[in-house]
Amino acid sequence: MKRSTGAYVISTTLGESVQAFVPYPLPPAKPALAGESYLAQNRESELALARLSGVSGLVPSADWLLYSAIRKEALLTSQIEGTQATLTDLFDEEAGFAVSNSADVEEVTNYLRAFRLVQDNLRDPGGLPISVRLLCDAHRLLLDGVRGAGKQPGELRRSQNWIGGTRPGNAAYVPPPSDRVPELIGDMERFIHDTSSALPPLVKIALVHAQFETIHPFLDGNGRIGRLLIAVLLEHWGMLPEPLMYLSGYLKQHQLEYYRRLSIIRTEGGWESWVTFFLEGVAAAATDAERSIIAIASLVAADRRRLLESPKAGPASYRLFELLPMMPRFTIERVRQKLETSFPTASAAVKVLEDLGIVTEMTGQKKNRSYSYQAYIELLSR
Repeated sequence: MKRSTGAYVISTTLGESVQAFVPYPLPPAKPALAGESYLAQNRESELALARLSGVSGLVPSADWLLYSAIRKEALLTSQIEGTQATLTDLFDEEAGFAVSNSADVEEVTNYLRAFRLVQDNLRDPGGLPISVRLLCDAHRLLLDGVRGAGKQPGELRRSQNWIGGTRPGNAAYVPPPSDRVPELIGDMERFIHDTSSALPPLVKIALVHAQFETIHPFLDGNGRIGRLLIAVLLEHWGMLPEPLMYLSGYLKQHQLEYYRRLSIIRTEGGWESWVTFFLEGVAAAATDAERSIIAIASLVAADRRRLLESPKAGPASYRLFELLPMMPRFTIERVRQKLETSFPTASAAVKVLEDLGIVTEMTGQKKNRSYSYQAYIELLSR
């Protein structure tokens, strides 16, 4: 039996009357979600996440992994929306180097700030729970001073929006009228906190993400906030101890299919099709992140061994090496500040790593030189 997942209402905007879609509250009903359609895939995805959690112990510092994983997610979720920034741009900006596309980099940095805000609230016993208010606070940071800054940052929309097309009349999708948004997003919040649901956590996350995108509660930034919600719910519901996975990589790779499966929920009532796609994405992204961690751990271990075997290495070069995974682009001045040492000592520490071929000088100049842990950046950029 085909299910209906919402109702169409007439919405008038820009002088046009259009059919706007109002989704029914979660979970899917009439019929309920078919368990046999997702149970095997859900098990596989949960196992992939468990393996990823386990392998994170391979590196001496979880901070390294989080530094790179959170930045990859921020970058990829922004690229889905058309941002052109690269991982190197992000590292350069953090190192204080000039970047040509600073506006794009700022959008990625804003996502990092929004993510941290939500994560800090959820980890703080006195912080806000996952709620409309917290998502609005994150949205305010996301659009701060970048494209979309004029589109009511931090507020649920007060006007009709649409997706695709040049006007509501030829849009690919028209979300619910703005006066329905507070009630719809409130229903979604209740579903997140409903402990009586027997659905597996990953299935609930899939439902929440799709519902959020269907409601499209903001005038801009809905995709990024919706994907941020996936990352925080994975941790909140104990599927990952830390945000080690970048699902946006999978969604970017399968972008047309991602949008098509979301659309099938509305047009054909196909919740199962979306949930299966989402679970396949989680398994693929977790396996990908696991491979990446093993590759990073191997690279860092091999480079550390070369350093320890070098007769020229000393305490400053050891300390600098341990900083590299969270400072892959740097100047000698930045090393001096981080190690709280003199310029000659910082310079000598960098030279040891350069002579061993661990870091590369990038400018070819005698002064104002900058360096890169290139093998590591290339591994992350795959």
